[in-house]
Amino acid sequence: MLNYALRRLLGAVPTLIGVATLIFLMIHLVPGDPVEAMLGEYAAPSAREELRGQLGLDKPLHEQYLSFLGGVVTGDLGRSVALEGRPAVAQVIAEAFPTTLLLALAAMAVALIIALPAGTISAARKNTLTDYAVSTGALLGISIPNFWLGPLLILFFSIQLGWLPVSGLDDPWGLVLPALTLGASLAAALTRMVRAAMTEELSQDYIRTARAKGLPEWRIVGVHALRNSLIPVVSIAGLQFGALLAGAVVTERIFSIQGIGFILIDAIGRRDYPLVQGTILVIAACYIAVNLATDLMYAVIDPRVRYGR
Repeated sequence: MLNYALRRLLGAVPTLIGVATLIFLMIHLVPGDPVEAMLGEYAAPSAREELRGQLGLDKPLHEQYLSFLGGVVTGDLGRSVALEGRPAVAQVIAEAFPTTLLLALAAMAVALIIALPAGTISAARKNTLTDYAVSTGALLGISIPNFWLGPLLILFFSIQLGWLPVSGLDDPWGLVLPALTLGASLAAALTRMVRAAMTEELSQDYIRTARAKGLPEWRIVGVHALRNSLIPVVSIAGLQFGALLAGAVVTERIFSIQGIGFILIDAIGRRDYPLVQGTILVIAACYIAVNLATDLMYAVIDPRVRYGR
């Protein structure tokens, strides 16, 4: 297991370097002058040169690249050029990241709470009205984008009924609507995955043997079949958790939650390129880390993965 973990960890390093390189090129090689975009076309030449020196844009491109990679390794992502006091980008991201992580965990919890029972019931009652209803609901959940679902939930639960806060996380109940918005599509996808995996497991010989021995149906479905069907579900859920961290950008903006996504959109609007660059890099690194953790978890659940060549 240790050798497998080391191989996967070493394999993630080139991916992270490649992502950092793409982010660097995206910022530095796109048409237009980033300094002019930040200061405006009527800024004084002296102000432009000063900012260019602060950002290191007066150096050759290869030196800028090596300096950027060195900063990534040491955790120095530069300083914001738009926020008051010019705080370090790493500090700004560190203060906002727990909020995004909390939202992603809540969305994942919502998805699992909905998907596991719904997919299990749908598989256990295959080709019945219940199965058709669950499948239709899953299809709708996948089809509805969160930028439409979020405002709809606000209109109904916050404005019409007055049950939940419209925005922010000052009230613990304020997490409910953002978690539902972010987790709805994942819940729909996982429901279909659970149903497919459970349907396959319920057709296996050991299930027929368990029924022949007289085991209660709830134990056959809820314990034996569900446990064995969780392997692909855990893999997909882990991979999608990284997508939740990245996908929180729109949801955080809708509900005015001060997380990574909110900072990213705000930095783009302010032309704060160091903060944009650092935020995108952190989101990408989180996605890679989650994928790596999922691979390791999958290897723990299924030993065939770590022993395979």
